[in-house]
Amino acid sequence: MRIADAAESAVTLSYLWRKPFLWQIYADDFLTNNMHLARVLKRTLFTAVRIETSPASAAAFSTSGTTHNPLAQFFEADRSPDDEKPVVYGRSWKAPELRLKSWDDLNKLWYVLLKEKNMLMTQRQMLQAQNLRFPNPERLSKVRKSMCRIKHVLTERAIEEPDPRRSAEMKRMINAL
Repeated sequence: MRIADAAESAVTLSYLWRKPFLWQIYADDFLTNNMHLARVLKRTLFTAVRIETSPASAAAFSTSGTTHNPLAQFFEADRSPDDEKPVVYGRSWKAPELRLKSWDDLNKLWYVLLKEKNMLMTQRQMLQAQNLRFPNPERLSKVRKSMCRIKHVLTERAIEEPDPRRSAEMKRMINAL
């Protein structure tokens, strides 16, 4: 009787061993599930931030970077799906326009564009994990072009600097961007 029980349990174990466990099934979708969870949490956690702020203070928060939740900077504000007309985004900055800006303004603009680039890349990564299409991929190239043009204008200024020490310091700062 014991031999029969052992043989039966061995057959049962080998059958169960061939069946995938629940965690193995979900392990395949781990990244997708986490991205979905992040998207749901983003909507629930960040709605409180949007409700607490008025439009004027929201604009101040977005430029100063003092939002209540720092992760909100990596996500684009949700658009209403009821809007029928498509959202139109701006163009990239041109080099002649950037030459009119001060050194400090160009540095501030660089970091604004860097935040925009990080937000777009986060959005693209989340959508790719869900096998969805990234809307308006040209936005990322516009941001990259603007960043390259800022570096170009800053490099022009560093080359034109008569003081060699200051020029070298400016070039080090530009290369660190």
